Amino acid sequence: MRLRSLLTMTDLGLELVTGEEELDRFVRWVITQDMPDPSRYLSGGELVLTGMQWHRSPEDSEVFVAALARARVAALATGDARYGEPPADVVEACRRYRVPLFRVHEHVAFATVTERLTRMLSTGRAADLTAILDRHRQLVAGTGLGSVLDLLERDLGLRCWVLSSVGRVVDGPSQEPPPEAVHAFLGARRLPHVLVSENRPYSLFAVDEHGTSRVADWLLVFEGDCTDWPEERRALAGELAAVVSLERARQDDRQSAEGRLAEELIQLIVSDAKPADIVSRLELTGLGAADRYVAVAAKADDGLRPRELRALLREILHGTTPAAGVVDGEAIALIPTDRTVLDRIHAALDMLEPGLGATNLSIGVSGVVDGEGLRGAVEEARYARRMAAGRGRAANVVGHDELATHMLLLASVPDEVRRMFRLRLLDPLTSYDQDNGADLVHTLETFLETSGSWTRSAELLHVHVNTLRYRIARIEELTDRDLSRLEDRVDFFLALALR
Repeated sequence: MRLRSLLTMTDLGLELVTGEEELDRFVRWVITQDMPDPSRYLSGGELVLTGMQWHRSPEDSEVFVAALARARVAALATGDARYGEPPADVVEACRRYRVPLFRVHEHVAFATVTERLTRMLSTGRAADLTAILDRHRQLVAGTGLGSVLDLLERDLGLRCWVLSSVGRVVDGPSQEPPPEAVHAFLGARRLPHVLVSENRPYSLFAVDEHGTSRVADWLLVFEGDCTDWPEERRALAGELAAVVSLERARQDDRQSAEGRLAEELIQLIVSDAKPADIVSRLELTGLGAADRYVAVAAKADDGLRPRELRALLREILHGTTPAAGVVDGEAIALIPTDRTVLDRIHAALDMLEPGLGATNLSIGVSGVVDGEGLRGAVEEARYARRMAAGRGRAANVVGHDELATHMLLLASVPDEVRRMFRLRLLDPLTSYDQDNGADLVHTLETFLETSGSWTRSAELLHVHVNTLRYRIARIEELTDRDLSRLEDRVDFFLALALR
């Protein structure tokens, strides 16, 4: 804002005494000073308001105004309360040092001048910073968010943190954000939301409110109550959210070669690929340097898209460099051995639960395996995940130590052995079903789940008992097994578990 703009503010009634030729100077800030030598408190560009308490003699004017000139202030404004109009020696000193001088009439309080000009200067700065942030949004390419957040705090005093939905501080000041910020964000009915923590207000904004589910989004935590902000500052928050959204997209590994290789690795593991192919692909993802691995599976029954689920799982596992992919709506990740993974998942789910609503988020974690046992680890994690889904809470996790003994046994068997065992028993049935439009595999699964009860199985399958007997006979004929024998029932049960 230029000095000449002050003369257009009729409500302030500022009167120019001297310095008309300097009215194109810019005002950076407003400060009130009555120290005899205020130079230590000045950094240039200020409009200095003074009540003249320092003035005792013409020599005082010389010292005071000379200090203002050395500090390159924009102008001086004197109040009328003590002397009425500015003393002649003050006017003369301002002329000599080319410091513009304004008169503030007695009926106008310094607080009124300060508040009005501060609001205008903040608005102007917000507009300038919005333009800067817009350029950042267009040009951001790996420099990180720290410089943008520093710019906001330095020029507007607007302190802001960027957090993930599990509470990780993505970037921000060294001071800790309010610990309840994420819970308040996830549980808020509307955004932005004002949180009061330790008697201080904080404003919570979503980074991508309309494009990303809240539990998979990042959030902005500003110091201050946004309901008191001018429109320009609220627009600034929206522009910052756009910058952060771009930075988040830049960090999405799906766009990188490593991310695509990780997706392909997960697809190989759940297919019938040979163990040697899996291990060779593992080397390309960057995980090959590890000796032992853990698999993690996650699924959300409703409310999360596959890409959001994958991103959320990576966020939960942040710091472990996971290789992640999505198979049939289930996110699967491989990480190097991490003894703290279950504790970290539990902590993340506790943080996320307020925002899940009707969504059931379930996670399963395998035991530790080497590269040859990756398929078994993934199957174990998926089985654990299915157990977690049945527990009723919005967010659940099951570790390998909670699994049935047979699943632990299966996970320890080499991939190729388990693959051949499954194919030998179930391939004749799946081929028959495909060729004849039959339902033998589902019939077998239901029969085993009811412990061989003909009546209960028929009821669940909605068929006559005689139809069920025909199907079981066909299964026995195709597989050369006898479902009246416990050993054959166990074999089929294990083969179905390996799918």
